[in-house]
Amino acid sequence: MSSPRIVSKLPQVGTTIFSVIGDLAARHPSINLSQGAPSFPCAPDLIRVTHEAMLAGENQYAPMTGLPELREQLATKIATSYGHHYDAGEEITITASASEALFCAITALVHPGDEVIMFEPAFDSYRPMIQLQGATPVVIALKAPSFAIPWDEVAARITPRTRMIVLNTPHNPTGTVWQAGDQERLALLVRGTDIVILSDEVYEHVVFDGALHQSVIRYPELVERSVAVFSFGKTFHVTGWRVGYCVAPRPLMEEIRKVHQFAMFAADTPMQYGFAHLLQQPAHYQGLAAFYQRKRDLLVSALADSRFTLLPSAGSFFMLASYERISDEADSLFVQRLIRDHGVATIPVSAFYHDATDQRVIRLSFSKDDDTLLAGAERLCGV
Repeated sequence: MSSPRIVSKLPQVGTTIFSVIGDLAARHPSINLSQGAPSFPCAPDLIRVTHEAMLAGENQYAPMTGLPELREQLATKIATSYGHHYDAGEEITITASASEALFCAITALVHPGDEVIMFEPAFDSYRPMIQLQGATPVVIALKAPSFAIPWDEVAARITPRTRMIVLNTPHNPTGTVWQAGDQERLALLVRGTDIVILSDEVYEHVVFDGALHQSVIRYPELVERSVAVFSFGKTFHVTGWRVGYCVAPRPLMEEIRKVHQFAMFAADTPMQYGFAHLLQQPAHYQGLAAFYQRKRDLLVSALADSRFTLLPSAGSFFMLASYERISDEADSLFVQRLIRDHGVATIPVSAFYHDATDQRVIRLSFSKDDDTLLAGAERLCGV
């Protein structure tokens, strides 16, 4: 009896670096500075209200678009934060993670033969999501140490087939953030086109040094053609709950919801009650920038005597570190040696490039409790 012939839609995709590092760290007990998963508890109120919803029997399907009270809370939050009012009924959708929102937006709006501009290093889900639609990722490489957007190259790479531009600010893995000038340049480039902007803003509240998060929502010329994606998990320290949301003008959201209803239908019901409750207390997210900036600064200080060269982090949970003064190893080998010989887990930045561009830089996550950060830094200082 023969097995059916399988033709992979993603022949180049293997096990992610996160799984590889996780497996290696499990075999060699290590301090985890690799993943952007907080090692501290969420707000007790979030657990309490979610549990109360479970006990009250709110355990069946939520409305496909999300609980109305949660969407209303989000409409108010976004209007207050960014000055644009979305219709809670038609333009906000709760999803089973920010990743699902990204997938639904790309699936709904990108067609075979289209081109999608994306910037690398990048969150590793963008490229396969684009390829699954039969579209072509048009990759623009960002280079250390600034990782600035090369706008002249972006302009040159736009063609009549360009359907979407994917952006991410604050940026994973580099910790860079877009400035107002970046959004203004983007608006000029897409003016008069049918290009859709997909803006991954899951770290919206983690912008440092008094800067404003430059959401596409702030820009009237961009908001009319943009899908913005957000994460409750990142905002409220519950990444394992896998609940996010997206916002978009009605014509775009109508198409996204067509995919969402068949991909997932609805996100977790009791958790939505918990998030709706917590959104009534803005201090929970308004204090995130100061909270994580202190952790960034703690890690920077603790690594001051190391041989690593730290690159500036202006936002997100991440900071990059160059090890050029330590070794000329490939970054994928260097991070494995850090685990085996020094007991600390990090991520090679080459993993965020489709062609494994290696600039001898690793990613550190400071979304950890202080003791973990200090212990990890102590080990890195010994490298």
